[in-house]
Amino acid sequence: MSKKKLNRGVAVVGAGMSKFGAFSDKSSRDLFVEAFQSMRKSVDKEFNPADIETIYIGNFSSDLFEAQSHTAPIMADVAGLAPRPAVRIEDACASSGVALRQGILAIASGLYDIALVGGIEKMTNLPTAEVTDTLAAAADTLFEVPAGFTFPGFYAAIASAYMHKYGMQPEHLMNVAIKNHENGALNPNAQFGVTIPDWMQGRIASAKKKGKPVPTWSDHWDYLHDARANPMIAWPLRLFDCSPITDGAVALLLVSEEIANQFTDHPIHIIGSGQASDVALHDRDDLTSIAAARLASQEAYAMAGVTADDIRVAEVHDCFTIAEIVATEDLGFFAPGDGYKAAEDQVTARDGAKPINTSGGLKSKGHPVGASGAGQAVEIFKQMRGLADERQVAGDIPLGLSHNVGGTGGTCVVHVYERRN
Repeated sequence: MSKKKLNRGVAVVGAGMSKFGAFSDKSSRDLFVEAFQSMRKSVDKEFNPADIETIYIGNFSSDLFEAQSHTAPIMADVAGLAPRPAVRIEDACASSGVALRQGILAIASGLYDIALVGGIEKMTNLPTAEVTDTLAAAADTLFEVPAGFTFPGFYAAIASAYMHKYGMQPEHLMNVAIKNHENGALNPNAQFGVTIPDWMQGRIASAKKKGKPVPTWSDHWDYLHDARANPMIAWPLRLFDCSPITDGAVALLLVSEEIANQFTDHPIHIIGSGQASDVALHDRDDLTSIAAARLASQEAYAMAGVTADDIRVAEVHDCFTIAEIVATEDLGFFAPGDGYKAAEDQVTARDGAKPINTSGGLKSKGHPVGASGAGQAVEIFKQMRGLADERQVAGDIPLGLSHNVGGTGGTCVVHVYERRN
């Protein structure tokens, strides 16, 4: 792996997001304005948005979700940034992670000094069946979709292969869901800001209020094993193993390193970026690892001059619980077959040795697919600057990482972040 470097440094000086959730009264334009205003408030020193020179917007399919194409200039318009050049980036669920990379490269090239990177998706306009069909467009529609695969089915196949190879049991996946909901309960922007035990208690309270039979779950593990409360979606994945259908938007302000102090005394530098592609799932020799993630992380580590052991916090792509386990291995945090054990031993908990998805991850925070990658960068920005409030990881956080996957791993982009003061 060559140790390519950026031609000049790039820093994140502002990061904001809308609330993630289901909003029948809002469009993606409304959500992007919320994210943009949140980003502006996060910049420590006063700046003029008119100084933004270029815009990159991650979006998977506003065409199908909202019957609206040409979304990037529309977002520029609603943010008051026309006539600046605006580009929509589509790489499935990795769309805004790749948009972030394009913003980095634009500044590193010297063409621009200030770039806005965003991500948007408004998914809940469609019923669930149509959302499933829309997401399936990110798979191989010539071979995989006609065979009956949906994304829960894809990741169920990955989980089944992993269980066969490493001896993991379905219950081990629940550790990821429990952890991420514990983190999401501390995130005011999360779609599901509630722990699983509290969710269970809510179901009990609702049954009492409605005069229905009161469930007799002994604890949240009993609850997660109840097929009525946590139904099977695609074996071995249950409902709580799956990320939700989500509306949301994100905005990040990137600047060249030499002018970062004009915006803040505490910039977060992006020192490594890697991206790779993989063949369709049906052509892979091994379903228990995503080659694009391994290659993208190796490229990012080499550029940053760090190793997996150096990373203090990470946001990884947990569209399904098995995806987080596989990601932690592909990133080199744990050996193959040890990711599920690390989750069981709480190594990846907020107070563990390698905190993963302190935001709640896609599982609890939500997964507006075109905005998810940039949303990961928001959490890293907050953690590294000590702005994560109740979910703040204790101690020094000099290095962080985000890992964003498109589809079943056809795309993966990894970024490494550094705090220097």
